[in-house]
Amino acid sequence: MSSNKDKNREIINITLDETKSTVKKTTDEAIKEIPRYTKAVNNFLESQKEVINSMESLWVPYIENVQNSYLSYWGSPQRVTENYARAVSNITDSTIASTRVANNVLFASMEAWKASLQHARDNAKEFSRLHTNFARTFENVAKDSLRDFSNRDIQSQPHTRQ
Repeated sequence: MSSNKDKNREIINITLDETKSTVKKTTDEAIKEIPRYTKAVNNFLESQKEVINSMESLWVPYIENVQNSYLSYWGSPQRVTENYARAVSNITDSTIASTRVANNVLFASMEAWKASLQHARDNAKEFSRLHTNFARTFENVAKDSLRDFSNRDIQSQPHTRQ
């Protein structure tokens, strides 16, 4: 009986340790990915700077010419460039905020799992304690009943005198 109990406890401990290891590995991997995301955002920003510079150097003279000739109501090429730069900035800010939210959700979920596992461990210990107490009580009741039964047998036997 004790062997099965020890074996079950060992299996539970191994499973919890493996889960703990998996959570740590997942956390470490998520943390390792942060520099990659940062690099991607920086590359995106650098490419957008190049696009803005290209727009200014290549398209500004053309747009100025079109504006002066036909479409004076469009505004200046600098205005178009500023609007594009603002749009790029907003997209970048949104991407960073979304990544931050996703990371927060991930870490909150991991914390919730950690707390859940701790509660499961605590509950398993409590159930084990309750079952142990139940077994002891059952054993004591059985011993008391056996003793009472034996005492009744002794009292009910006729006394013989020598």
